Amino acid sequence: MKKALLFLNGEPPKCLPNFTEYNFITCTDGAFLYLKERNFPVKKLDFISGDFDKRNKEEEHFSELIAYEHLNFIHTPDQNKTDFEKNLEILIQKKITDVDIYGGSGKEMDHFLGNLSVALKFKDQIKITFFDEFSSYFFAEKQTVLEDVKDKMISLYPFPSVENITTKGLNWELENATLNQLDKISTRNFAKENLVEVTFEEGNLLIFVDVN
Repeated sequence: MKKALLFLNGEPPKCLPNFTEYNFITCTDGAFLYLKERNFPVKKLDFISGDFDKRNKEEEHFSELIAYEHLNFIHTPDQNKTDFEKNLEILIQKKITDVDIYGGSGKEMDHFLGNLSVALKFKDQIKITFFDEFSSYFFAEKQTVLEDVKDKMISLYPFPSVENITTKGLNWELENATLNQLDKISTRNFAKENLVEVTFEEGNLLIFVDVN
């Protein structure tokens, strides 16, 4: 397993993970400024990717970036893809199998929804887990096991639907249920066991796990 840490330009994380767990550490150009402001050791960044847009309010930010000549910048100017999508493509080329995402939510909600759509597109090529102040979340495999989760809040969110979902270890269990954004979802549940199992047959399922 080769694992990467990726910072996006959403809500800056209040706590940073253990850097030694990762083979690669990277960020989009929009996330670089908040990392610098939080005294992140920028020399640990393996690369920074993005379109490095100089327009309007980004001009000062761009100047901050180019001042760090020792850093590895990968210019990705394709405006038909998001910076998140282009960064994932680079990580896949580098044979990364797992990536933890910080800054994927918060700020503009269209970015958050866009990030989820990108994660859905790439879920079969690389394992993507988002982290924010409240939870970790990811697109589940059809057989998913959650460990060390007793008493944590668990939300199961169809994207947009899931067929024949069954759970084991939750306070309110599901058995061969159908979840749909317009009909029935399963949020704000919690784990009554340390091990929670989730299985389903068809569809796409987001699982949110409380980090507190």
